[in-house]
Amino acid sequence: MAVRNRTTLLGFGGGLLLLGLLLSILGVDQTLDALGRANPSILVVLPLVFCVWLTAWGLLLRVVIGAVDGGIRVRTAVLVYAGALFANNVTPFGQAGGEPVSAFLVAEAADAEYETGLAAIASADAIHFVPSLSFATVGLGWVAVTAALTEQLRAAAVVVGVIAVIIVAGIGIGLRYQTHLERAIVRLLWPIGRTICRLIPQRTVPSRSAIEKRVTGFFSAVSRVGSDRERLLLALGWSALGWLALATCLWLSLLSLGTAVAFTIPLLVVPLGSIASVTPLPGGIGGIESVLAALLVSLGVAPPVAGAAVIIHRTVTYLLPTLLGGGVAWLLGVRSTTEPS
Repeated sequence: MAVRNRTTLLGFGGGLLLLGLLLSILGVDQTLDALGRANPSILVVLPLVFCVWLTAWGLLLRVVIGAVDGGIRVRTAVLVYAGALFANNVTPFGQAGGEPVSAFLVAEAADAEYETGLAAIASADAIHFVPSLSFATVGLGWVAVTAALTEQLRAAAVVVGVIAVIIVAGIGIGLRYQTHLERAIVRLLWPIGRTICRLIPQRTVPSRSAIEKRVTGFFSAVSRVGSDRERLLLALGWSALGWLALATCLWLSLLSLGTAVAFTIPLLVVPLGSIASVTPLPGGIGGIESVLAALLVSLGVAPPVAGAAVIIHRTVTYLLPTLLGGGVAWLLGVRSTTEPS
């Protein structure tokens, strides 16, 4: 636990240093001056946009849970997704680092097995790739038609293409060799599980058959999500609405600073910025802001305005869900420790 906390603190320290470097490049005084000129009548709308985003992705999670388990209420799904966002925002490597905690929160809320919760949150994360890459492609196409692609945007186009190929290839390999993949995961997890349980007092070492059962349950739950076309399309719709809300947040952030841009620009910039969440920084702090600002500047936005817009955008999309989700995660954690086993 101490090592994990130290890693998280180091990650936040690195993220803050990166943010300081970004502001120094954009101009600290100029960025703060731009922030001071933000239009309050537009800023007050941003929490509403945040609610649309959180609700849409909470409903996506509800749809996925309904495919693998009995389902949960709308309010619970939204709050649990807030807790999942908190886990992603305070652990290194973003969603990859936060998924184990998010799976616990989902399992607690749905009163389900842990592997069911992990399958639900992993499926939700995978579904997000389809609308995000689609919107990024639309944005790149618009920029290519209306303006010359900069070096940064050419690199972004390559990144989008590579990610798309990796996702399609990964799904194909997983479906074709699912049995072999399950066996490989069991061979990997069994010695790790035995070692961890021997180091923790009063923990029973899991049998190989128990691990096999959980791994099989995970893949079975994921398969149920993919095979239910009606639910899958509904989940994609909620995911797309959430991405549109995120893009709207950045668009309004720029508009509050007196800079009106085509909506296709946030549609391109926001999904590409989210890729930086895979960095070993909690929630991608520092990395996401740098990518967003760099892309906005490459598309013609003045550096101080780009920095100020990113600060406003990330306050709404990083700070708010972290504060709300932290409370949800604490409440679910307290409930799990107080309920009789």
